[in-house]
Amino acid sequence: MESEARSVKDIGPQGLRKRILQTGRSWLTPFPGDEVQVHYSGRVEGGSYFDSSRDRGAPFWFKLGQCEVIKGWDEGVATMKKGERATLIIPPDLGYGESGLPPLIPPNSTLIYDIELLSWNTIRDLTGDGGILKKIMKEGEGWVNPKDGDEVLVKYEAMLENGTQVSKCDEGLEFLLGDDFPCPAICKAVKTMRRGEKAELSVKFSLCVVDITGDKKVLKKIMKAGEGFDRPNEGSIAKVAYIGRHEDGIVFERKGSREEPLNLVCFEEQINEGLDRAIMTMRKGEEALITVRADGQEVPGMVSANSLLYYEVELIDFIKEPPFWKMDNHEKLEACEKKKYDGNMLFKAGKFWRASKKYEKAEKYIEFDHSFTNEEKVQANALRICCNLNNAACKLKLGEYLEASKQCTKVLQLDPSNIKALYRRSQSYLRLSELEKAEADIRRALTIVPSNRNVKLVYKELQLKQKEYIRHQTEIFSTMLSRMG
Repeated sequence: MESEARSVKDIGPQGLRKRILQTGRSWLTPFPGDEVQVHYSGRVEGGSYFDSSRDRGAPFWFKLGQCEVIKGWDEGVATMKKGERATLIIPPDLGYGESGLPPLIPPNSTLIYDIELLSWNTIRDLTGDGGILKKIMKEGEGWVNPKDGDEVLVKYEAMLENGTQVSKCDEGLEFLLGDDFPCPAICKAVKTMRRGEKAELSVKFSLCVVDITGDKKVLKKIMKAGEGFDRPNEGSIAKVAYIGRHEDGIVFERKGSREEPLNLVCFEEQINEGLDRAIMTMRKGEEALITVRADGQEVPGMVSANSLLYYEVELIDFIKEPPFWKMDNHEKLEACEKKKYDGNMLFKAGKFWRASKKYEKAEKYIEFDHSFTNEEKVQANALRICCNLNNAACKLKLGEYLEASKQCTKVLQLDPSNIKALYRRSQSYLRLSELEKAEADIRRALTIVPSNRNVKLVYKELQLKQKEYIRHQTEIFSTMLSRMG
């Protein structure tokens, strides 16, 4: 072990060498961008020491791989483990080169550094362009990161670069990942974190451009940040002022002002759908530029079906509708029934995304039924089944097959013999190429209702896919055998 620690190893092709004096305490090594803390002493080969952090009594910090130190340091320290102490023998090309650093370091000098890696703070560039830099202050537990659709609880403090506090939440904020709430940067960072992890984020203002729909058809650029993190949701009364312009700058719509704002009910088709969705991501007092690709939508004054529309929007205030937990049982069931009806109307009109949101909202009203009577629970379960089945149909139309299968699974937990749920889940599994699962659902459905025409049709589709899969596997196997021969 001692001889291994003292052996000299080459690092890279440019002549950098390392002799380990003291082995590290972990298998981890720092990454480019990490803030590393080291003690060091340096000398010219054959000469005396010219610099030492130990003599100064203070460790030296630098960002690895960011050209803050000579290249030999960046490459050598990147191979070290926490607690490791090593001698780096750095050739001139990775040091100060032909010019040197007079009077301490002559030209073309080989440098000898005794470096001990004390610790490092992990810094990750989450966007690849420096837009969100994440520094881990405290490691989390386990290896699992949250993903879209997971419910998370976070505590945060937001500050400007000058230290001015913008917002703070010590009691914790609970939200679902996936829709850029409470802000895109926090959502992106949380997906990289583990339970109990503490991190510091550095966010450029350019990150305040939000892709509302995920396909760049509705973009929001924040011109003035709003207050807090709350925002309107479906059914909220939003007080807004906005101006709509064509690409040539001509105004085609102007609604509301700060003195007399437009009162609109969110998600009730009172305004352009893209604008409606964008307003539901805004905070009180926020000003934003919303870009909407028309895609054939009927807009007053539109000429081209694919034109870009620009909306200058200010969300002056908003009032949320009463939360479901403040309703009595009758009100919850009534509200659920109404949202389901709204969803049905939207589905018939081919507005599947909006319909899906209505069904999800409907289900929320009856999510907690512990106070329901037995008769109310029966009614609530019937509504749940209907909403989940209809939502599954929406998800299939939208190409969200995994979500469709989840909606069907919810139904089957309440009604294991539900033919529509088995049929729609088998369709989802087919699109996801989960052929065994699709076949299991189809066989189960045919056992219950052998004459169901729709199930038989999807069974034929499954058989074609199975044949295609077997043919594909045979071709791969044949190719392998021919290469082996």
